[in-house]
Amino acid sequence: MKEMLIILFSAILVDNFVLSKFMGICPFLGVSKKMNSALGMSGAVIFVMLMASAMTYPIYKYLLLPNNLQYLNTMAFILIIALFVQLVEIILKKYVKSLYNALGVYLPLITTNCAVLGVTLLNIENEYTFLNSLVNALGAGLGFMLALVLFAGVRERVDNADVPEALKGVPITLIAASIVSVTFMGFAGLVEGIFK
Repeated sequence: MKEMLIILFSAILVDNFVLSKFMGICPFLGVSKKMNSALGMSGAVIFVMLMASAMTYPIYKYLLLPNNLQYLNTMAFILIIALFVQLVEIILKKYVKSLYNALGVYLPLITTNCAVLGVTLLNIENEYTFLNSLVNALGAGLGFMLALVLFAGVRERVDNADVPEALKGVPITLIAASIVSVTFMGFAGLVEGIFK
């Protein structure tokens, strides 16, 4: 249980895919303009991360590894991720049309979101068990959500602030993102200290 808590909180805070590993920056910058779209994208990413981790673990362990086909893992994992992204896209298009429209091009881009692929590959690299892989995927998804929600709040304040003309738009967005990212460096070493 202690190991799973360390994996969970590490993925959320210390090894946050967006703010520490800088994976998944495209939706982080693109969808964080409004809180509703940030939450919707986060939910989709959490679902895809969990389902992709649940599917890629047995495929790697029982199909690719025994047949010495590990070199196909990236291609196989992207296909599995694409399958779940299509599922999310179909469900949102049918039942939550407003969220589907708000996410726009960023929804199908989850397929190539390096954070989602990164979780599946790091589960294999870290030799996590099936349960640890799911915990890591959940933590990574929650960390993604935390980053998006925090940054959506920051962007709402920045949009209402009196910003010099030269910094308006992308420059102030990148400056704000870097400041939010720097704050997460303070979590380094925190998880091990808590669970000793």
